[in-house]
Amino acid sequence: MVLGSRTFDRRRDAIAWAERTEAQAVGGVDLKAGKALVRDLLPEWLEHRRATVTPQAAATDGQLIRLMSPSLGARAVASVLPVDVERWYVHLRQHHRQSDGSMKRYRGSLSAFFAWCIAEGRAAQNPVTPSRLPAPIGPPSEMRPLSEADLSDVVEKVRARCAHCADLVTVLAWSGVRFGEARELRVKDVSELPTPSLRVSRSRSEGEPVKSTKGRRARRVPLAEPAWAIVRELMRLKRPDDLLLTGEHGGQLWRSQFLRSSGFTEASDGRRIHDLRHSFATLALARGVDLATVSKWLGHGSVSITDRYMHYLGTQADVAGLALLNGGGSAPGVRDDESEAGL
Repeated sequence: MVLGSRTFDRRRDAIAWAERTEAQAVGGVDLKAGKALVRDLLPEWLEHRRATVTPQAAATDGQLIRLMSPSLGARAVASVLPVDVERWYVHLRQHHRQSDGSMKRYRGSLSAFFAWCIAEGRAAQNPVTPSRLPAPIGPPSEMRPLSEADLSDVVEKVRARCAHCADLVTVLAWSGVRFGEARELRVKDVSELPTPSLRVSRSRSEGEPVKSTKGRRARRVPLAEPAWAIVRELMRLKRPDDLLLTGEHGGQLWRSQFLRSSGFTEASDGRRIHDLRHSFATLALARGVDLATVSKWLGHGSVSITDRYMHYLGTQADVAGLALLNGGGSAPGVRDDESEAGL
């Protein structure tokens, strides 16, 4: 049935939509439509959502069905209150062990769902907007990059347990790719000319479908000699579509298996795998690569994001100032002979 600009498979759907539209026109909500349950409307919203957002955003939205609490899912959309949403946040943390960052993303998805309900005349207000997320658990993780000497030490400790794992540590530390991106690299993503490099265009979190990179765009990352020597060897006897970086026995790379086989946590004094990416950034900047180039290699959306590594390393002014302190430099405008005379 065709009604205005909308087409419906069933007559009752067309009538329901017309009633909601009429209620919106007079500034109200269709009470009957508002009685629909959250869990029943989510699939309909997701179908609409997939046609309007990026695949990555749609994948995040799609997790709401799995993560929905029984109590919130059983509520009529027009009756949901901010306190109901806040109870759902607690459910996410206690039953699904979601991180603070993930909870923010799912909060955004739920807010988009209720915005759609309002547009459909099913609800008058968005209960997510005034709701508050629980306080973060513990302090935010600080980056702990490795110096070049420390990196060599960690690689050797890992090599004593697993030579293949040591090669993976080296590639990650000298390319700066995220672990999820490393899992999806293929042989065809490697270029030799004009310089050895990787084309990073995909990522895959464990248990999730393949998606675009965090920055949602492909980037090219140069392969420094320590990484290129290993990558060149890994490419041998492989086809273009084969995985470039694999687990110890040639299968898909898994974080838990890698940590268990490599002993990386102990070898690196409690660091995270992601600190290898931080190490790449600081190594490049310490060797004089300019900030904009490093930002491009890392796939950051803004140089200001990469600038935090400069704060970690210290500015050139810090380096010059420390040289004066260590060298016994005099105050500006004071000659050495005046300083020695106590003037």
